[in-house]
Amino acid sequence: MNATRLDDKGVIETCPECGQRNRVSFSRLGVAARCGNCKRELPRLEAPIEIDEEQAFESLIGNSNLPVLVDFWAEWCGPCKMMVPEIKRVAVTNAERFVVAKVNTEGLPALAQRFKINAIPTLVVFSRGVELARSEGALPSVQIQRFVEQTVRAA
Repeated sequence: MNATRLDDKGVIETCPECGQRNRVSFSRLGVAARCGNCKRELPRLEAPIEIDEEQAFESLIGNSNLPVLVDFWAEWCGPCKMMVPEIKRVAVTNAERFVVAKVNTEGLPALAQRFKINAIPTLVVFSRGVELARSEGALPSVQIQRFVEQTVRAA
């Protein structure tokens, strides 16, 4: 998707055709969405969503009809930086299967504390607000993919 933003109700997309901002509710993620103005199909959510507000995080993990993979990271973390292209690859190839989000633990320390993030990077899979599994440490995209698939299958 292009120019993705997030609020507590959904993902805000800017239509690449007409520039109209469109909200795709969390419950409709993974389903083809059309621009309310020009009716063009909006691009898929092909990049990790940067979460910068706790309320948006709560809404996403609690209301998404798709599982949500959250990458808890920090700017100073070398392994976190190494994971950036890996997480992006996972987001691109799984846009219709699960949502990929990123939480900077220094920007949202209360979330990191609440979820007991003791090491970074930490990947956590959520479904309907419930933590299903977590993995600590840097992983290549193939292992991230496998981790999410096994978690979702087991749930």
